[in-house]
Amino acid sequence: MSAFDILIHSGVIVKPDDVIQTDLAIADEKIHILAPGHSVQARETLDVSGLHIFPGLIDSHVHFDDPGRAEWEGLGSGSRALAAGGGTLFFDMPLNAHPPTIDGHSFDQKLRAAEAASFVDFAFWGGLVPGNVDRMEELAGRGVVGFKAFMSNSGIEDFAHVDDKTLREGMKRAAQLRKIVAVHAESEKITTALAEDCFRNGKTSARDYLDSRPIHAELEAIEHVLEIAAETKCALHVVHVSCGAGIALIASAQKLGVNVTCETCPHYLVLTEQDVEQIGALAKCAPPLRPKAAQDALWEYLKADQITTIGSDHSPSPPSMKSDQNFFKVWGGISGIQHTLPLLITEGHIQRQVALPLLSRFISRNVARRFGLSQTKGQIAEGMDADLAIVDLKQTFEVDQQNLHYRHKHTPYRGRRLTGKIVQTILRGHTIFRTATLHRSPWVASYAPLINTLLQQLTFATM
Repeated sequence: MSAFDILIHSGVIVKPDDVIQTDLAIADEKIHILAPGHSVQARETLDVSGLHIFPGLIDSHVHFDDPGRAEWEGLGSGSRALAAGGGTLFFDMPLNAHPPTIDGHSFDQKLRAAEAASFVDFAFWGGLVPGNVDRMEELAGRGVVGFKAFMSNSGIEDFAHVDDKTLREGMKRAAQLRKIVAVHAESEKITTALAEDCFRNGKTSARDYLDSRPIHAELEAIEHVLEIAAETKCALHVVHVSCGAGIALIASAQKLGVNVTCETCPHYLVLTEQDVEQIGALAKCAPPLRPKAAQDALWEYLKADQITTIGSDHSPSPPSMKSDQNFFKVWGGISGIQHTLPLLITEGHIQRQVALPLLSRFISRNVARRFGLSQTKGQIAEGMDADLAIVDLKQTFEVDQQNLHYRHKHTPYRGRRLTGKIVQTILRGHTIFRTATLHRSPWVASYAPLINTLLQQLTFATM
């Protein structure tokens, strides 16, 4: 007879390659898989008969805008929304915080803010911008996940896009530091020229914005950064790939030995360019939403397991920044972090018959593997951190304003009917979300130092 903190009885466990029904126990924040018929004692028992248990979602691409622009979102409200969506760990991007996370001092400021406010575990990306290549070592020493660079205008004045010299030097330095570089891949030359042409001709509609950021601008940037990655031997992660053609380029480079992986986002899998014209500014992002044919191709690559991770790219703003007759001037960012898992269940599992284990890999195991956390995070297995999302796949719900946990209660998914209601989120054995109630656990901690320690021993896996 063993004693545990929590016994989770009769759950349907979503593992990386299978779905099984078994009991779980949690002791000292770790998972224990119980053999059939094993008798245990526990301080708390959860009967989850008929419910699915996913590994806690790891969102490697969020913009919580804190410190400095917390009125856009904030680490508290952003992580609260993630917890309500079954998430247990996020990696915050270096922008849109002010100052951006481009040196040791700005990292320290963000760390203090996150320790005071976050509902879940966290780590940070550092920035790669013109002038900070010599600061990359101090960021690496503090345990950043890697370095984020924009190949086109970021939309934020204090986070400049990289010129070719900075990108090449930064990727060389990152390779020496054994850190990954993530890129926003759109051609600055193409997108700027097309936008300026629109302005000259008085074209400022949503359709004009879409036309100013074509697929070929994304593909040209991906091709270029793949060449630099091959040259510098830098581990590369191409974020928010919006189309199947982009995944095809990355898959070809992988076959040639380039250490590159890629991410897409729920909005590219669920929404199309028609939604931009119908919904308006709430559906504006960069790269923009694409035609349905490009989306269908993206799903085919996802089904073939050729996408590595799915991140929300949650990038909110106050409503005032989403309102302008000139569509080029409104803020380009999607608010969606709370609904990543239900969106994937609804659109992927139910509509397109994608197996649940495959979907869970994109949002948990693959993220942990690529970023050096697979020893403790990313799957439901013996001895792993007890990070769990308990989900009712029989429940449908409508995304409504009242139940949004964002600072600003807007999202392009409002009114959409989804399947897969998050019943409970557990962070290292401690409940942080149950139905409509959130709890900030005193056990929340930064995983940035852990990532740094692991990467002294591990090399990035090409997936």
